[in-house]
Amino acid sequence: MEKKDLRIVYMGTPDFAVEPLRKLVEGGYNIVGCITMPDKPAGRGHKIQYSPVKEYALEQNIPLLQPEKLKDENFQAELKAWNADLQIVVAFRMLPESVWNMPRLGTFNLHASLLPQYRGAAPINWAVINGEKETGITTFFLTHDIDTGNIIMQEKVTIEESDNVGIVHDKLMYLGADLVVKTVDQIIAGEIKTTQQSELYGNESELKPAPKIFKETCKIDFSQEAKTIYNFVRGLSPYPAAWCELVDNEGNATAIKVFEVEILKESASDEIGHFSYDKKNIDIVVKGGKIRIKSLQYPGKKRLSSEEFLRGFKMEDHSHFQ
Repeated sequence: MEKKDLRIVYMGTPDFAVEPLRKLVEGGYNIVGCITMPDKPAGRGHKIQYSPVKEYALEQNIPLLQPEKLKDENFQAELKAWNADLQIVVAFRMLPESVWNMPRLGTFNLHASLLPQYRGAAPINWAVINGEKETGITTFFLTHDIDTGNIIMQEKVTIEESDNVGIVHDKLMYLGADLVVKTVDQIIAGEIKTTQQSELYGNESELKPAPKIFKETCKIDFSQEAKTIYNFVRGLSPYPAAWCELVDNEGNATAIKVFEVEILKESASDEIGHFSYDKKNIDIVVKGGKIRIKSLQYPGKKRLSSEEFLRGFKMEDHSHFQ
């Protein structure tokens, strides 16, 4: 089979999903349609915002469907009419079996971890938060249980000590785009050999999960070790961002987003959460030492370096971080 003869339906929503789609389109693969999330209002003006995948699909004149419900009979009839041989899913939604089982060659997903580790909605964040030295990207065939299907291909990538989740996201985005193309080429050539995920671990207790991240997930716990806090902050930077509360002398707390910190190799005798500052730096006492905040954001303001923040903010009116 030639790649122009393989009818592909592509499903995705965010920027992470655009790069693999671009690689396929520019590589001459036959994308007969795209599925993405419905448009939604965003920002203060509540203007309707297209998903990045929709924007790219419109630029390339690719037919597009945006179902509210994936089990909707009209949607499934329109999808079936595209007569896809293969479906590819990148950062989309959980599909019902009637959708993922529709193409004759099945549906494969690109997942941003080395499965079976970090199954779930936020694999990149949790790999960095947990201080992993490497992660990777996996293609696998969809099945009933989320992120558990047979693995097709994997690629590894190093997580550097200074990498935040934004940097790792971009590494995996480009690596993943190449892996999607390689996977399609193997399918076309009839050379697919898959591995059951159960062969890669002995007990489910060995698996590290990657659940969805909520606002409450992102609050910094200053009772933890400095290295744990450092990994936590970079695992949430730049988005959705770790946060803590700055408490004034009257006991009023303000949520502050924290984007970058460094570990100070010095001991501290003050209580956890106590802070000190000068014209450039904000240092906070944590378990076993100190953390220096290097980049932060006050509500309603833009992201600033600590030095920029300190120029216009009266730290003497505040007593501690928590």
